[in-house]
Amino acid sequence: MFELIAECSERKQRWQKVLVAGRTYVLGRDVGVELSVPWDQALSRRHASVTASPKFVRIERLDPATNPLCFCGEVVEHCELQSGEQFVIGNTIFHVTRKGSESLGAVDAPFQEVTFDAQTLRQVRFRDADRQIEVLTSLPDLIWGSRNDEELFYRLANVLLAGVTHADVVAIVRNNGDDKAELMHWTRRRETAGEFRPSSRLVAESLKRQNSVLHLWHSAPQLNPEYTAAAELDWAYFTPVLDSSKPTWGLYVAGTQAQPLSSGDSQPVETAHLQADVKFTELVAEIISSVRRLNFLERQQAGLRQFFAPTILAALGNELNTETLAPRECDVTVMFCDLRGFSQHSEESAGDLIGLLNRVSEALGVMTSHILLHRGVTGDFQGDAALGFWGWPFPSEDAPLQACRAALGIRKAFDETLRQPGHPLSNFQMGIGIAHGRAVAGKIGTAEQVKVTVFGPVVNLASRLETMTSQMRVPILLDEVMSRLVRERLDPQEGRIRRLAKILPLGFENSVVVSELVPPVEDFPELTDAHLVRYEQGVDDFIAGRWEAAYRCLHDMPATDRAQDFLLAMIAQHNRKAPQDWDGVVRLSSK
Repeated sequence: MFELIAECSERKQRWQKVLVAGRTYVLGRDVGVELSVPWDQALSRRHASVTASPKFVRIERLDPATNPLCFCGEVVEHCELQSGEQFVIGNTIFHVTRKGSESLGAVDAPFQEVTFDAQTLRQVRFRDADRQIEVLTSLPDLIWGSRNDEELFYRLANVLLAGVTHADVVAIVRNNGDDKAELMHWTRRRETAGEFRPSSRLVAESLKRQNSVLHLWHSAPQLNPEYTAAAELDWAYFTPVLDSSKPTWGLYVAGTQAQPLSSGDSQPVETAHLQADVKFTELVAEIISSVRRLNFLERQQAGLRQFFAPTILAALGNELNTETLAPRECDVTVMFCDLRGFSQHSEESAGDLIGLLNRVSEALGVMTSHILLHRGVTGDFQGDAALGFWGWPFPSEDAPLQACRAALGIRKAFDETLRQPGHPLSNFQMGIGIAHGRAVAGKIGTAEQVKVTVFGPVVNLASRLETMTSQMRVPILLDEVMSRLVRERLDPQEGRIRRLAKILPLGFENSVVVSELVPPVEDFPELTDAHLVRYEQGVDDFIAGRWEAAYRCLHDMPATDRAQDFLLAMIAQHNRKAPQDWDGVVRLSSK
């Protein structure tokens, strides 16, 4: 398998592409072609075809191309290149090399091997501290700014060449698992004939020890010139990048001794002059590892955000310890939010179900955004309804208040769409039920599938309160516990409470006093605080059986207030007189 390397020294541009045997590529300036060289205006948009075979790479100029294709100093229409040869178009030189590596063997057996430990390197001083520190400070931005590994490897190779002034070759090398070193990218300080191959023995040894390892070779002319241990390179070290539990790649640096080693040398060679370069390379590798791990965690967190609320991600931590999500009993505030009249909208939109789905998704997005904004957890979606809860995975005394703030935010958002003709949600209304109590929260489900949600009677109560909002003609209903907590702790500038009735829902054994969560006067001036006091006086009279007095109180409400309709209808049916067996409880006959 061959690789094609494009380099433009004037523009400092370079890329390295793998050529698959039997495949033809288009080379040109167009960013849409397989081998794009956008930096060189001398190339036509589609300049040449590149065909790789097992033995050579064929280059052929395409008809639209105007500038010549040069090979071996001559203008040609086509050429066939072996590994180590090159061709030129415009200001760009294209090198053909063979991708791959040699197996471990005697050919790259070192004359001397040195392993560098952290303690030893700590005592080493940098040889060119100013230059190398400047290089190190640019690394994080370099890594973050790389769009992919190919671009990262290109940048790293050039950074290492700038920092290790004695190196002739820098490469990014990976061990592919079968004792072979695979070149991901490489660059020379000075281009020479032939191709560069890393020592698989050196790479394998360094990855095995998870330390930098240096090899020195005899500069013997009989050695295969394809390998690192060629006449022009007689030392190399490899530094692993420890960005996983089992490192597989790293930084390969090679060069030439001032006094080349001959095959007759037998005494160990002093390598202190290379220790500073190894120390610098290890710092580069450490920064790469840290930034890449952070980058990975951020991508992982971003992927998880669509599945887990921020509070759950905070509980999981960087190690994603899912044991934190184990179900447990705790005090929670549960909110059900549902779209009213969804069935009617479904029938009306039978010819555009995708459009209906988009509108419902936007409505659910309004609900969930306010739940998350106020540090809640979205537990489930049931068609056109959303479940949110507070108090898990972290207990919070503010859970009831946060739920109320989320509910008022949802109501305000839907009210605003009603005043915008043509808005996708302009004819949607919502109902919200909120209850507070003990429940089991966490991972709930089967052995095959689980979801993070909440389970218990308080969930059923919140769901029933949401259903009752349409019967009682108010947007938000609270149970008794929530009503008491809101009266005691929620600032009236955020929300107010209005007691509505004592209700026995169908299927329940115990009655519940339900209250409405009302926006502050600033947002809802048509219902003043005096109105709320007068209404609750009417509720007290209604529960006590003084229905004539209750009738007068309720009739003092603004005509736009629909909450009064629920009790007034019942009072009117009984001619303003409570039944003889009246106990103050309204028994609902339907859910």
